[in-house]
Amino acid sequence: MGNLLELIALLWFLVCWLGYTEYSKRRAADRPCLSNTLDLYREDWMRVMLRRENRIADASVVGNLERNGAFFASSCLLILAGIITALGYTQEVMEVFSTMPFGTLPTREVWELRMVVLLVVFIYAFFKFTWSMRMYNFVSVMVGSAPPPDDTKTSPAGREAFARSAGNICNLAGDAFNLGLRSYYYALAVVGWFIHPIVFMAASTLVVIVLYRREFCSTALEALRAGKVFEEPMPGKAENSPKPKS
Repeated sequence: MGNLLELIALLWFLVCWLGYTEYSKRRAADRPCLSNTLDLYREDWMRVMLRRENRIADASVVGNLERNGAFFASSCLLILAGIITALGYTQEVMEVFSTMPFGTLPTREVWELRMVVLLVVFIYAFFKFTWSMRMYNFVSVMVGSAPPPDDTKTSPAGREAFARSAGNICNLAGDAFNLGLRSYYYALAVVGWFIHPIVFMAASTLVVIVLYRREFCSTALEALRAGKVFEEPMPGKAENSPKPKS
């Protein structure tokens, strides 16, 4: 019965993580959220950048965004080193845990499974943060190669295509960073597993609720939406809207 509860808790965690990731992606196609709102801001940023002669500020912003990913990626490596070290001292760690006034002490196999799940979560986060860093590096190259405002060889259509392309790369980098950051939230839910599987399931559910409220119902979203008149349609609406009959 105990092992069955452990398995149910792990499956619920995966449902929460994978399910919310897919849900938020689909929901963002027809409803304002932090992700698609920032997408529009980033594309507008690239259009404004093309009209500036001095682009030092733009390069500085991209560098700051890249450093944020580097910080979290470095943190992931330190955490992974700690988890691997703890795996080598499983028996000692379990003995220390058994003296604490909360939680139940599982079998060695279940304990190691919990550690491995935590390890996988931070490995996933590391890959997302490093991919975000690399794409921000792509954005830096595109900012450096952007046509100057007085360049008569680049047509308005070419400038718009460049702005959309650079904005899209910046959006992908932001999405990867967001997924890596979410992994930290889910890692905190896994920590609840070391107390009890029920706590693990409750923490996984709470993480989904917190992520949903911040992504779709936060005051930050309201402020971002109020800060600009968005002339572009919401993602997904333009493609799905019926075309007029000739």
